[in-house]
Amino acid sequence: MIAEFGLVALWLAAALAGLQLLAGFLAARDGGSATAEGLALLVRPAAVVQALLCIASFLTLIYLFAVTDLSVKLVATSSHSDKPMIFKIAGAWGQHEGSMLLWVTVMAASGGLIALIERRLPERTMLATLAAQAFVGLGFYAFLLFSSNPFERLNPAPAEGAGLNPLLQDIGLAFHPPTLYFGYVGLSVAFSFVVGALLTRQVTPEFARVMRPWVLGAWIFLTIGITAGSYWAYYELGWGGWWFWDPVENASLMPWLAATALLHSASVLAARDALRAWTVMLGVVAFSMSMVGTFLVRSGILTSVHAFAVDPERGSFILALLTLYIGGALVLFALRANTVAEGERFSIMSREGALVINNVALSAILGIVLLGTLYPLLTEAFDVRVSVGPPYFNPVGAIFFLPMLAVLAVGPLLRWRKDSFARIKLPVAIVGAVFVAVLVLVLALADIGILPLLGLALSVAVAIASFQPMMGRSLRRLPLAVWGMVIAHFGVAVALFGMASDTAFQQERLVAANVGDVVEVGSWEARLDAVTPVSGPNWTAIEARMKLSYDGGAEREARPQARSFWSPPQETSEVALLTRWNGQLYVAIGNQAQDGRWQLRLWWKPFVTFIWYGGLLIALGGVLALIGRVATDVRRRVAAGKIAQRKAEEAS
Repeated sequence: MIAEFGLVALWLAAALAGLQLLAGFLAARDGGSATAEGLALLVRPAAVVQALLCIASFLTLIYLFAVTDLSVKLVATSSHSDKPMIFKIAGAWGQHEGSMLLWVTVMAASGGLIALIERRLPERTMLATLAAQAFVGLGFYAFLLFSSNPFERLNPAPAEGAGLNPLLQDIGLAFHPPTLYFGYVGLSVAFSFVVGALLTRQVTPEFARVMRPWVLGAWIFLTIGITAGSYWAYYELGWGGWWFWDPVENASLMPWLAATALLHSASVLAARDALRAWTVMLGVVAFSMSMVGTFLVRSGILTSVHAFAVDPERGSFILALLTLYIGGALVLFALRANTVAEGERFSIMSREGALVINNVALSAILGIVLLGTLYPLLTEAFDVRVSVGPPYFNPVGAIFFLPMLAVLAVGPLLRWRKDSFARIKLPVAIVGAVFVAVLVLVLALADIGILPLLGLALSVAVAIASFQPMMGRSLRRLPLAVWGMVIAHFGVAVALFGMASDTAFQQERLVAANVGDVVEVGSWEARLDAVTPVSGPNWTAIEARMKLSYDGGAEREARPQARSFWSPPQETSEVALLTRWNGQLYVAIGNQAQDGRWQLRLWWKPFVTFIWYGGLLIALGGVLALIGRVATDVRRRVAAGKIAQRKAEEAS
């Protein structure tokens, strides 16, 4: 009966979403009538109870996986009694149905939280926002209940489960998908705020201030999710790369690009009452990209190591939802465009102008990635197979990415509304001089390609420029939001330095070695001491025992493995990573040749870890900015409450 409890809770949550949609829409439409006031009283409680029911349903699914209830089809097809507990629990969202239930749960929890705490917007706008959130949620409830029921039973139950994909039997599964889903769903909240503001004609700075923490939270989770996913693929797939321009990787990158542009646009609207139409459009685009990503992953139209293998019928369902949500939002924007005021004007030589330039660049990069992702699918429909990878994405994206970095370095130095270049010419000259100096130095010391060269020079210039907004200011009194901006921009520079260094200076050796042979790669010397069989809870492996030393220093041990899982049967590569401050040695073992030698792959990857350090710094900057914004909002509310109380006391 446990599975039935989870299903009933899901049905009840869907019913409350329907009530929330109907009551919220009618109450927002009818204004202050007695009927509208009665309906309005139902909306917030419906959102809160819906959230609790969804959470109960998802916890039920986790319990079914934890106890390996093989009478549930989802458990039987993607779990096994011999799996470690962490992978049993993570298996609850390691496949299609469970991941969609997690999606709906986070969406419902977000709506419940909005209903509980948000009181700043006009009540009609809040009711319309909660109705829009329920409308989005209802589509996913229908998807789960009619197309992808996570609690479907098997009769009779099998003796043992089929097991989880071995590539997913990694601690990364516990962190990567949930963080991405938190990001995606945060964008659905922003979308709901945009729809609510359009319906009630309230695209105002207050609307942007309310929406901004949700966008910032979604952006933080997307940043962490993409960073974690990059590192997971890097060490799990055994290919030695940190980004492959895989369609599903692009599916997570596109919402992040849109969310970055939306975050800056919402900040301008909140602070300076400008970019109203930009903010509305980017709210729709950001959620559109999360829906496109969902469609790509679950439609079965592409082949990817990340994609869920599902039937095309489900993809058609998601495509219909995408058309309904995004098409409806665009129609609404077209109907309400004349009500979205222009907002305050500003000079191109201003911080707003710099943000607009970067938003245009981010939008262009988004379009480039979207085109490169969908183009192979379009040509395949005409029986023409093409592959779009780094030769397209890297140079074409760089056309907009590199100038965007230059503007990013200068933008924070500019004043709002209007500024002059003469005021900032000294810090700009310093950054420019650093850029040229690094360019000349690298050219003199190394023979590398143009893009890594520009990347190295720009990374150092942006790193220095990121701290310039702090010059001449008291660090103790500097707002957390400014600290967050500085650290996030510095994180961009750190990540770019890692990307450029790995691309420019990576060294690779592919050899066939006997036990006792010594292999050199870069400054590393590796000796193969032994190759032995080992076993784990649900796998066996061939393990190489190697001794490695850097530049004649102390020896360190590495034990790469080639694993064979038996449930389900699959072979994976478990690489060995030896990390130093200046890079990482990446070692993988392959098959044994007929002459008895073993295939070994060794990469020396200078400063590659800076890619993920940079990603974490970007997320940390977002966290500091979020804390600062929330603290400021709380202080404003407290101050407003005290003023209102004082006026009430004076009036009495």
